[in-house]
Amino acid sequence: MLDREEYIEQAYFFRTLGERLPENIPIQELLAQLRDEALSTTKLPLAIDFMLSELNHLGAVAGAMQRLQHYFTPFQAYLFQEAENDRGRFDMRIAIAVLRFEAEYRSDSPTPQGLFLYQFETLCRNRLSYDHGLQSIAKDPLFEGNWREWIMHVRHKLGVIDFADLLYVSSEHYLIQQKRRLKELEHECPILFGDKEGKIALANRQKNPLFLFSALQRHLRYPAVPRPEPKDSTSEVVTKLVRQVERLEVRLKLVEDEQREGAFDLSKFYKGPGS
Repeated sequence: MLDREEYIEQAYFFRTLGERLPENIPIQELLAQLRDEALSTTKLPLAIDFMLSELNHLGAVAGAMQRLQHYFTPFQAYLFQEAENDRGRFDMRIAIAVLRFEAEYRSDSPTPQGLFLYQFETLCRNRLSYDHGLQSIAKDPLFEGNWREWIMHVRHKLGVIDFADLLYVSSEHYLIQQKRRLKELEHECPILFGDKEGKIALANRQKNPLFLFSALQRHLRYPAVPRPEPKDSTSEVVTKLVRQVERLEVRLKLVEDEQREGAFDLSKFYKGPGS
């Protein structure tokens, strides 16, 4: 894990990068600007400088983030790799927004439960690969021991067992229910989630996992994944209307000239030979 100031600077980096991308400025210039704006007492300027050199040589940033494993997490590099994939549908703006909110969450007392659910919801909402995504999540420095084993267990069982069931049997609520029924545990499973998480997971069995994430965010204030904002086409519509009005004015003027005797001159529409 990095120092808090590193995550604060990462959040500023991703937020500013997302704000300036729509300005059609080359990303090389954006990285150069943000390198100078980043706090020099952190390691972010060095990371940006390495990303910029990798971008100039290979035309991609994900490779540089994968090599900077001591600074960027494998999940951050995986999101950039998917965003730079020409065959994929994962938008770069969404990737930057996801990384921005993740950095903000890391700078304010993150928990393994909140971080995992945030990253897993990112995979679900954007239809990314569960196999590669969960593998990169498991390598996060915040997850150790039982957490890493459980994430790899979810990676193998997902699609066969409902995710709500996987979360439920790893919660305190499941343990309480088993003891209340005077039954022995069917299998030993690490208790990684609390009683409330287990109740919410039990209530969302056999449902869309997005409902589970939404309920956890409402009741336990887990971080929410940013969603793509609808494109504002107001400027395009106004431009199109202006052009149509100009064409109508020209046609109306032609009709008025035709009504006037001798005012309509066709010679201005003639084209000479070779013109």
